[in-house]
Amino acid sequence: MAPALAFGLALLAGAAGAQTAAPTRDDIVGKLNHFEEPAEVDLPALKQQVMERAKARIKNDPGPVNRPLIAPDLAKLPAFNAQIQFDADTPIIQPASYQTVGRIADALVHSSLLPYTFLIVGHVESNSKTREANAILSQRRADAIRDVLVNTFKISTKRLHPIGLGEEQLLDRAKPTSAVNGQLQILTYAKLPEEAPRPAAPAPAAKKPAKKR
Repeated sequence: MAPALAFGLALLAGAAGAQTAAPTRDDIVGKLNHFEEPAEVDLPALKQQVMERAKARIKNDPGPVNRPLIAPDLAKLPAFNAQIQFDADTPIIQPASYQTVGRIADALVHSSLLPYTFLIVGHVESNSKTREANAILSQRRADAIRDVLVNTFKISTKRLHPIGLGEEQLLDRAKPTSAVNGQLQILTYAKLPEEAPRPAAPAPAAKKPAKKR
């Protein structure tokens, strides 16, 4: 093989390796640990709004490029965008992405992030499927990530809130079919409520000395 060709192939291999390398724990912590204030988002209401909008037949729909974001306040929260690979049209995580999920778990138990709860936000790029199908798929994928973090990595379920936004809040609105829009987001959502200190247990009563007969 000619030296120039070998060098070119080596560069391509290096570039491919750089693209697929999992983020480090510190990369993720750095993205998530600058929380300032919670977003005013009602999660149950938002889930309902996503499904209602995805099902709606709108005559003058402006299309994915100009469609208003369904939850713009989420942009105020610290975010880590994860490239998680799933089997096509399913919530099944591909083995190559388990390392990234593990790094997310490592980050969530870092001392600087332990006081917080997090959103796991699923997205899907605009494609040939219906918006309703994409909304459902994005929710199932967010649920799948939550389940792995809880069941495999023992992250407390009360710290994780999965929600699927489908194609209702594209990450790159200028390119609605881009794979970037299929990324999953971890957002620092709110501080955990402080637990009230437990009252001290009463001291056991002193035993009275037995009377002599």
